[in-house]
Amino acid sequence: MTHPAFQSNAVAVITGGASGIGLATAQRLAAMGLRLVIVDVREALLEPAAEQLRQMGAPEVMASSTDVSDREALVELEALVAERFGGTDILMNNAGIQPGSTLLDDSENWLRILGVNLGGIVYGTQVFVPRMIE
Repeated sequence: MTHPAFQSNAVAVITGGASGIGLATAQRLAAMGLRLVIVDVREALLEPAAEQLRQMGAPEVMASSTDVSDREALVELEALVAERFGGTDILMNNAGIQPGSTLLDDSENWLRILGVNLGGIVYGTQVFVPRMIE
């Protein structure tokens, strides 16, 4: 049985959605007829991924180059998603980085990793979920 949120025309926002697990999830949701918002900082990957998702059955795809460690950028993105689609039905906080690091690396590298891998989840949830539960 499929969860009711996974109906065709539902809106799914997937961070880290231009490659890897995020793109694989978006592909499955496209085949189910969901409208998709893929978010990734790697701008060059976004449009090819969006086109692939359209070809796989997504009726609408929005691609956004947004840094999930920037809360204000996520606030702006959520407003755009709400304006274009009326809201978000599914949120997948998937963005993550591991540029290679050791415990002894400088703090700047670790702050970037934590900003994306932890902050992105916290900020994404804080920004998108309130409208989802209205």
